[in-house]
Amino acid sequence: MRGHHTTPAALHGAAASVAANDNNVPVRLNHLLLWSGDVARSLEFYEGMLGFVRIEAGVGYARLRAPDGDATIGLHAAREDQRPPWNDGVGLYLEVDDVDDVCRRLAERGVVFDQAPEDMGWGWRHAYLRDPDGHQLSIYHAGEKRFLPTPG
Repeated sequence: MRGHHTTPAALHGAAASVAANDNNVPVRLNHLLLWSGDVARSLEFYEGMLGFVRIEAGVGYARLRAPDGDATIGLHAAREDQRPPWNDGVGLYLEVDDVDDVCRRLAERGVVFDQAPEDMGWGWRHAYLRDPDGHQLSIYHAGEKRFLPTPG
């Protein structure tokens, strides 16, 4: 069965075979843009609280790199007519190796969580919080389960 693998090495192979499939477009998701009511406040949160690394920042825009990996986010000033609920449709998932340790360290910096770390029914461990603009973030760990079907 092509693509039905459960080991990390096999998962890497499955990902490579999907990328090579002629029916798929060879894209990589590596950048997210978040609309912000106050870019400076959001920059302080992502850079100061979560440890993202600033690439650039100017009037109404900032771009940062994730502390681990090569994904980036952009923070872009929202227009006055572009206010919530524009931030309720997307959740930003930040995977870490140790959810409890990272959440403890973030709480020490003043981050407030909507949900403390919890094992979810689908096998991932999550904690939920909101950024200053109300975007939902999850500090989570799925490991190889991220590439497997959800149980149940």
